[in-house]
Amino acid sequence: MGGPSSEREVSLSSGRECANALRVAGFEVVEIDAGPDLPERLAAVRPDCVFNALHGRFGEDGCVQGLLEWLRIPYTHSGVLASALAMDKSRAKEAFRAAGLPLVESRLVPKAEVMAAHVMPTPYVVKSNNEGSSVNVYIVPAGANTPPRLAPEAPETVMVEAYVPGRELTCSVLGGKALGVTEVVADGWYDYHAKYATVGGARHVCPAEIPEDVYAACCDYAERAHAALGCRGLSRTDFRWDDSKGAAGLVVLEVNNQPGMTPTSLSPEQAALQGMSFPELCRWLVEDASCGR
Repeated sequence: MGGPSSEREVSLSSGRECANALRVAGFEVVEIDAGPDLPERLAAVRPDCVFNALHGRFGEDGCVQGLLEWLRIPYTHSGVLASALAMDKSRAKEAFRAAGLPLVESRLVPKAEVMAAHVMPTPYVVKSNNEGSSVNVYIVPAGANTPPRLAPEAPETVMVEAYVPGRELTCSVLGGKALGVTEVVADGWYDYHAKYATVGGARHVCPAEIPEDVYAACCDYAERAHAALGCRGLSRTDFRWDDSKGAAGLVVLEVNNQPGMTPTSLSPEQAALQGMSFPELCRWLVEDASCGR
């Protein structure tokens, strides 16, 4: 839990929740705030399994997974390759495109060019290529006269993506099977604050009150996206849905290979749809843990 990424605080929250749930499930748990001494701490603890509650770079991009492979310690969630692909939005989209999943136009552009002039017709979205939790995301509205001013900490190359109007949907996959679909209703857009800052920052409609064919399409696309990246354990696929177009208005945005596990997180709510409590979900992930893939 923890770690050095921009999502550190989210990870600490996820880690505390998962540690408490695993104790309820009967496990002996040691909490480790991941830092440069992680190999030494793991060697001292000698765990039977690592529950990976890290988020963001280093924790869910294949880096920690590679370390755990080297140490031959079974760990939860996806392996090295799937984690690296899921965290790199551009390469993940290549896998989705090959799997026939619906996507919107996007490309990688140097930060300086994005701030100099519009690089695609408005409206569009500017985001980091390898971060989650809506970190460094900018929505450029239709008719905007000037390009966005990106924060100094934004990466030197960013993803620019056509904006899809409509509704925010998400579907978790556990062990290759969809758990359910949630609609996220936020005041404005589903930014970092709405996700994590306060309970009630966004409203989750679970299960989503949408047409059956759109619900089924979300489940199908999420399972196919999970498989296209080679994910293991739990993942969550995010969608935008232009409800004026029916099922044809549904597009895949990205896959989160280590979804948040906080009181306001989506995947635990969707597991509950299947009658799975939070401790039971955490137990399932530990029992699924392995090295490889």
